[in-house]
Amino acid sequence: MNIVPDSATLLPPYHGIKLADVTLVQSNLQATQALSALLAADVIGFDTESKPTFIKGEASNGPHLIQLATDDTAYLFQIGATPALDVLRAILESDDVLKVGFGLSDDLLRLRIKLGITTAKVLDLSVALRGGQRNDLGAKSAVAKFFGLRLQKSKKTSTTNWANARLTERQILYAADDAQVALRVYRCWITGNGMTKANAPRNAGP
Repeated sequence: MNIVPDSATLLPPYHGIKLADVTLVQSNLQATQALSALLAADVIGFDTESKPTFIKGEASNGPHLIQLATDDTAYLFQIGATPALDVLRAILESDDVLKVGFGLSDDLLRLRIKLGITTAKVLDLSVALRGGQRNDLGAKSAVAKFFGLRLQKSKKTSTTNWANARLTERQILYAADDAQVALRVYRCWITGNGMTKANAPRNAGP
């Protein structure tokens, strides 16, 4: 029997953010710099990560990581590991900066329950981009649609322990990409452009 591959698997891969463009916020100085850069942006990419639960009925105590991205830098905030809660609140509750991401309803709920942060001015791209369709549009589908590229998301990485004090390079890049790819998709969508040499993500490869 011949198996026809999903058309998305035939697309060239999306190459995301570089490690040099990710800041793991671990000091007051880094938090201050992140605050300045993020509040200066008109739009930022936004996502969170939580330690997975594997026992039926077990409630998540996430988020354990919050990712915020500008066009050129992603900032990762580990909850409980840095003195950055006031910085996060100032950014996430700001009415001056639009936060965009995919599938944010659970993220927003967890932020409110765990940290008392009520995130303002949020656009969930999963809903905004579905164009009248019944199902939400995920990040993979959006990258294929707007950039003609294949977003590779490792389930092995997504289900790692995000509460670890020391994140791996793979975790850092995965988390940073989740935030920045949303911003890149938003930029492309809002200008009404599809995949061209001019508007392709700068790290997207050929």
